[in-house]
Amino acid sequence: MKYHIEGMDCASCIGKIETALKRMPGVSDVQLNFATETLELNLAPGAPTQASDIEKTIKSLGFGISANTGQQTVSAIDIDSDNQMAPQDKRWWQTQKGKQVVGLGILMGSAYALSLLFPAYGIWVFAIAVIVGVFPFARKALALAKTGSFFSIETLMSVAVLGALIIGEAEEAAAVVFLFSIGELFESIAADRARAGIRALSSLVPKSAILLDAQGGQRNVPVTSLQVNDLVLVRPGDRVSADGSIVQGASSLDDSPVTGESVPVAKTMGDNVFAGSINIDGVLQVRVEKTAADNTISRIIELVEQAQASKAPTARFIEKFSRYYTPAVMAIAALIIIIPPLAMGGDWSTWLYRGLALLLIACPCALVLSTPAAIASGLAVGARRGLLIKGGSALETIGQVKTVAFDKTGTLTEGKPRVTDVVAFTQEDSSIQGQNSQDQGSQGKDKVLALFASVETGSSHPLAEAIVSHAKAAKVVIPVASKASATAGKAVHATIAGRALAIGSPVYAADEASISAEQQAQIEALQNEGKTVSVLFDEQSREVLGLVALRDELRDDAHEGVAQLKAMGVRSVMLTGDNRLTAQALASNLDVEWEAELLPEDKLRLLNEMKNNSKIAMVGDGINDAPALATADVGIAMGGGTDVAIETADIALLKSRVTDMAHLIALSRATMRNIHQNVIFALGLKGVFLITTVFGITGLWIAVLADAGATVLVTLNALRLLRFKGAPPLVTPPKVVK
Repeated sequence: MKYHIEGMDCASCIGKIETALKRMPGVSDVQLNFATETLELNLAPGAPTQASDIEKTIKSLGFGISANTGQQTVSAIDIDSDNQMAPQDKRWWQTQKGKQVVGLGILMGSAYALSLLFPAYGIWVFAIAVIVGVFPFARKALALAKTGSFFSIETLMSVAVLGALIIGEAEEAAAVVFLFSIGELFESIAADRARAGIRALSSLVPKSAILLDAQGGQRNVPVTSLQVNDLVLVRPGDRVSADGSIVQGASSLDDSPVTGESVPVAKTMGDNVFAGSINIDGVLQVRVEKTAADNTISRIIELVEQAQASKAPTARFIEKFSRYYTPAVMAIAALIIIIPPLAMGGDWSTWLYRGLALLLIACPCALVLSTPAAIASGLAVGARRGLLIKGGSALETIGQVKTVAFDKTGTLTEGKPRVTDVVAFTQEDSSIQGQNSQDQGSQGKDKVLALFASVETGSSHPLAEAIVSHAKAAKVVIPVASKASATAGKAVHATIAGRALAIGSPVYAADEASISAEQQAQIEALQNEGKTVSVLFDEQSREVLGLVALRDELRDDAHEGVAQLKAMGVRSVMLTGDNRLTAQALASNLDVEWEAELLPEDKLRLLNEMKNNSKIAMVGDGINDAPALATADVGIAMGGGTDVAIETADIALLKSRVTDMAHLIALSRATMRNIHQNVIFALGLKGVFLITTVFGITGLWIAVLADAGATVLVTLNALRLLRFKGAPPLVTPPKVVK
């Protein structure tokens, strides 16, 4: 069963509802999400508890409840879900708590005015105002007590207010009720701010799409009705309505709503597009590949919701602490009321007053709110920066990491091999070498590149595709080949202008062709640079015609990312299944430790060894990285990686930037600093006022003001995280070795 709950302002609200529901027979697996205001539970068939009983119980606790029949992520972008967004669209004075504050303000103002006009009846006027004002809180406290929450803040406040009324402090009791209501309103506003991140994400996807039928007709339909393989039209200026691929047209798309990248990306037929991206200048026809419930934005929303629902270790500790803290405080307050009059002959009314003030000051609201408020802000700012963190635990742990293990391919590197060198061998000149086809005067090199591309045309191997793409980019005329074939795992063959040519590895070529000592030295020199070398030779004459060297190049920000981690005191290690020469060359370039020629089980062994010394994070992008991601203290997936890696990981870097690792660790450390500040402030402020109250320096209304003020200040401090700017920039840019 799924419900939408209204009125949850802090983590303690979740505890109240959970306690009540777990006491109901037949109810199990209660899951409450503070960020999305959703409740999920299982109700056993034939149980004495009915759905109406659940709704009645939650309403009695002071929360609104409505059935949620749709999927959580769909409802966030559903065109028919406006009723769920309405409470967030209201101004503060239009909400239930806002109206309560305004009403109490008018009531208290009227009581004060009447007390001036009729001084003799002033105390009775205030008494009536107090009873009317405290009634909703007392009723809620009674309902909470019946459902198992005996020591709620409502109980503390009601006892203190009624006690003050009994000893004749009606004006202070009225101030307590009014200030407490203001504090509740502030909590509600802060909670709404914390949920704003998810609402902003859900608003990125348009609610309607232009569907194309088989005859080319167009009609507007809700995005939730789109099915896989539907064709949709995306006009210039429109947001893409669904994840899919372009089947017609070309345009520049602004992917910043999804990836955070500010530079538009040129896309054409066959390229993938994301729901929420903005089409800038072309008309596109897109084939839908994912429904609204499964598109990129919905997955991000779902993961953020799940993350905010999971509690960080610090949050769990503080909630457990507060469960013992509240009854202990009530016991201390009772002792303060009883012992001084009995043992020291103190005045009963004086110590009753101080005991009641102690109850209000000791309210744990600010303490309980200190961690979830900071965690929610940290998760929200992370999602906005493309750092998708799946829970408070991951956010807390990543800041403690001392070692980051990187997979090489697709993580530190682009994952796409590129041609770096073309070498031509002729009888006249033993070698003509150029790089990236910049030496246009070398006809021998262009001819060799054309032959390489001709033989490789038609092959789907990544190295072959890289060679053909390089030749096309260099505008080399590629001759037509015939009789193309392949020797599996060794070479490709083709006939060009009556000449039988082959391309193979240096090992294969050494057996099938005549490689001179000078040519072999050149091959080894390229391999020592971490490059993969392919050899072109004539199968009849056994003559070596040329070489092409390729390498999976480092990401543009790899040097900066590793340097930032080093500056933060974090060690970087590269783990790869690639050969040692390639690994050594790239690791030397980056100045990181490395291990090469590793199988997935080897990575697990190394990670377990490193975990013995410190907390470790693993960054990867492939299916083979999934076990390592799950084994590490924190698993981090590149956003462009496989679905398996992203689902296994605790965190996903949606922008696929190495520098985001430093930002991630900096965000975690900033969040933990914020939590520690909140806890110290909440406990410190309470400690000061507890002492002043016991000695009679401060009274009831100061007690409530201190509690409400602590709650507000803790919340505002947590919201400071929303201005997080990332890891500090390096003073000296890293040296990039070419």
